[in-house]
This record gives sequence, C-alpha cells and structure tokens, in this order.
Amino acid sequence: MASSLLLYLLFSLFLLHQPLSSNANIHKTKLLKSEFLSQASPKDTPITTFFQVTKPIKHPKTKPCSSLVLQHDFGFTYGKPPVLSQYKPPSNCPSQNFSTIVLEWKATCKGRQFDQIFGVWLGGVEILRSCTTEPRATGIVWTVEKDITRYSSLLKSPQTLAVFLGNVVDKTYTGIYHVNITLHFYPAEEHYNQNKRNSANSVYGLGSPADLILPISQRLQGNDGLWFLIENSTDVQLKEFKIPQNAYRAVLEVYVSFHENDEFWYGNPPNEYLAANNLTGTPGNGPFREVVISLDGKVVGAVWPFTVIYTGGINTLLWGPITGIGSFDLPSYDIEITPFLANIFDGKHHEFGFSVTDALNVWFIDANLHVWLDNKNTKTKGNLIEYKSLPLVFSLISDFKGSNGTFLTSASRFISATGWVKSSHGNITTQLIQEFGYVNSMEMGNNGNVQVVSQTIDANHSVYARLSSSFMYSIKKFQRFPLYLYTDVVEGIIVKGNLVSGLGSTQSQQEYNYEGTEECYFRNVSSTNYTIKHDKFGNPCSKKTLSGSGLDLAYGGLLWI
Repeated sequence: MASSLLLYLLFSLFLLHQPLSSNANIHKTKLLKSEFLSQASPKDTPITTFFQVTKPIKHPKTKPCSSLVLQHDFGFTYGKPPVLSQYKPPSNCPSQNFSTIVLEWKATCKGRQFDQIFGVWLGGVEILRSCTTEPRATGIVWTVEKDITRYSSLLKSPQTLAVFLGNVVDKTYTGIYHVNITLHFYPAEEHYNQNKRNSANSVYGLGSPADLILPISQRLQGNDGLWFLIENSTDVQLKEFKIPQNAYRAVLEVYVSFHENDEFWYGNPPNEYLAANNLTGTPGNGPFREVVISLDGKVVGAVWPFTVIYTGGINTLLWGPITGIGSFDLPSYDIEITPFLANIFDGKHHEFGFSVTDALNVWFIDANLHVWLDNKNTKTKGNLIEYKSLPLVFSLISDFKGSNGTFLTSASRFISATGWVKSSHGNITTQLIQEFGYVNSMEMGNNGNVQVVSQTIDANHSVYARLSSSFMYSIKKFQRFPLYLYTDVVEGIIVKGNLVSGLGSTQSQQEYNYEGTEECYFRNVSSTNYTIKHDKFGNPCSKKTLSGSGLDLAYGGLLWI
C-alpha cells in the first residue's frame, strides 16, 4: 500500500494598525489578538457553527451504541488538574463486535475567550488533541468527530478519562466552554469480515488494532495535561516503559503541538538578524524545527510537523466559521519501532526520549506505543540487522542590511533500520526508512513590516515487511506540507480598549481533495463575514482510482482575503 499526502496553506494578510518598531511581521499579529477577540456582533446574529474541512468518517450502516462519557463546563480550569471521568465499556450493545468507534466532541461557548489547546486521554493514552474556537458574543458551537478504532484494546476495559482544557474566566474573558464527549460504537455489519485483508497483512497486524497500547506520557498528576513540555533546544524529556516479551510488532504514535514563542516557528527569523536589529522581544532561532525521538539514547525516528494554525492564529477573523486544517484534530505521527523490538522485549525497562531541534518555549509532546502480541507464545525472538541514522544536514544563507533582507534555510535527514522478529506467524523482517527535506525562504521588507515566507516540508516514510524470502507487505507515505505566507502592516485601524473598528470584510475559501483506493472526497467552501457563501462537496472517484492503484492523495487549499 502506498499513500501520499499534500496539504497546502496559502494566505495573504494585511493588518491595519499603528506602526511598531521593526519586527518579524507574523509575530506582530499576536499583539492585536486580544483586541480582535471582542469584535462586536449584532445582538440578532444567530449562533455560529464552526467546522474544519476534512474527509468525513465513513460510518457503517449499523446503528451505533452511544455513551456520554463526559459532560462538563470548562470555566475556571486554568492552573487546575485535568477533569476526570470513569469510562466503562458499553453494556447495552447487542453485539460487542465493533467495526468502527467514533469519539464525538461537541462544545458551545459565547462571550470573549482565547483559543485554548486541549487534550483527551484514556488510561494515560492520548486519543485527541484539539483547539477550541474563539467565541462570538452571540455564541458558537462546534463538533469534532475522530475515528478512535485503533484504540479498541483500551476501550474493552474500564479506564480513567482525563480532559485538560485550561480556561480563564474574568471580567474580560467571559467565555465558558460547555462540553459533551460521546463515544459511538458501531457494530460490524453482517457481511463484515475482520480478516477480509489478505493473510499476510493480518499476520503483520494490519486491519486489526494493537493488542496493547502503552502511554508514553506524564502521569496523571499536577495542574497540566499529560504531555511533556519541551522548553528549549537542549530540553530532553524521557519516559521509561516495558513491553511484554511476546511482542512481534510495535508502532510509536507521536502527538505534537507548538505554542507561545514557537507558535509561528516557521516565521521566526535567525538570531543574527534579531541581534543586528536589537529585537530582544521577538522569537528567534530561525524557522526550522524537528521533533527527534530516541530509544535508549539512539535516534529511531523524527517528526517534521505540519504547520497547524490554531483558531486564533495570525488573525482570529480569518477562522470564522471555517477553521484551519488540523486545528480541530491535530495530526499524530506514526513511527515503526518493529526493527528495534529485539532490543526492548527482554523484559527490562527501556526509555524513549523527546527533543525539538532549535526549540523555544514551548512544545507539548507525548506518545502512545501500539504493541501487537503473539498469543501463541510467551516469548518472541529477534535481532536488529542494520541501523543508520545520519546527522541532520542544515544550511542557512543570510543576506540582510538593517531590517530588510532574505534568508534561505534548508535541512535534510535520513533514518533507516532493519530487523527481524520470529513468532508463531513466522520470521518477519521489517525495514523502516524515513527521509526528510525542508526549504524555507524568508524575505523581510519595508523596514521589517513586510514578511514573506515560502516553505516546503517533504516527509517520506516507508515500511517493508517480508516473511522469509517472500514479499509480504509495504507501505509508502509521501507527505508534502507547503506553506506560503505574506503579511504586511499599514496604518488605518482604530483601536479603542477592546473594540476594533475599520476592519472591513473578511473572506475565506478552502478546497480539499482526497483520492484513495477505497474512497474519494472533495469539498470547496467559502465564507464572507462568518456566512457561508458557497459549499460544494461530494465523493466522485475515477475508475482508475478505484481499481486499486495503491495511492492515497489528499490536499487542501486555503485562501483568505
């Protein structure tokens, strides 16, 4: 199976306000964030429904068994522990054979409030990371649906559900998030066959969720989420774990989000530019970031993250009612650990490490280790045959005079590992290959008030598995994350306290396309001043697509005016 993912961000932003000292323009937008929050809305404006453009979940035709697992009003929750609820497997379902399990987050809010990152954990395993929307005075509502079938093994037994959403309520920020979390369990259709995939894929664990999921996260304690906080480039967060000795496959699922000084890391200028222009309050370290994952001190994978822009990012007026790609369901990233199993299924404790190259404060990172077990053996055997992790290749070319100039940043990385595991399924050899490429072109003009960023991240992931000498399975995922950003600052806006005048109209258009071997989907939607003006969607597939070409293609295009 091969897959390709292309996500495209394109936007031009003109901010109208009084000129400031020379600065990286994208970071200037944060200065007006609180003013934009409280733009007045007519009293007769109806409640606004916010949504993220993405491929909808393909629900089975069966009637789901639904369970409300949390109902809570997140008001004065900043600096307090996560909200807890006790989950129990559904007992009212006619069948316990579920083909699909969906988490539904539904929330309402009105008043003023910042966008807030939040996480949902089940038994310490993160199952959703998301961002709240910034409300309007007349109220908003939004729903997030996520397929959580891959966490099925957790859902078979009672667990503690934890939700961390730190929210501040005072005279200025009045919005309280009223939240319902519901799990929908869809029984398998009568003709559904869990082993409908070929036997080789079933042996390797494809088509079936992991037998065990270990949380690689903080313990449920303190007044924060269960994620690790990466605060600078030298910060390494470690987590011990131990897996059963009969494991035959393992995949590390990594959750990543970036905040505060690194929320707009792709627009951070190099430190030499900041020093030359005495910009002491502007985030720097350049525009390159990567998450590095180590196992017992050895690099086993990396994440070059998609540039998610949160619902209050850049300018909150851009995100009503269509939010940015990934903002409601931040992506997680899978790293095949199977080649390294021989080093860790010895019954001893081992250690994952997480760091972020050139990081500024702060990154939230945790992970889930999905493990497949051989139920016919108490122990499996294996060996790491080959391992190669080349150092990061990095280049920066700067050409600036004063606060105007250009910067070209590029980077690449290569990681590969091959190992075999012998179980009751046979002797399976697995090879992991990760290849990354990165280019960021940044231009500063008009005394630092204009910033143009053109960035492309290429992340190619390949996994090959062979049973003895015969070909068994392969997956290739080609991901390209392009970003184009143009920001300018001119005079003209009138700011009085928390009220903003003279903003004019805001227009937003997004186009999303997905083509796969089993389904297709497209959506083209646009809005003006929080009102949907055009919305066309469907799922047409060409005969060539459905013939099984082995290609999954998704891309999204966004334009704001």
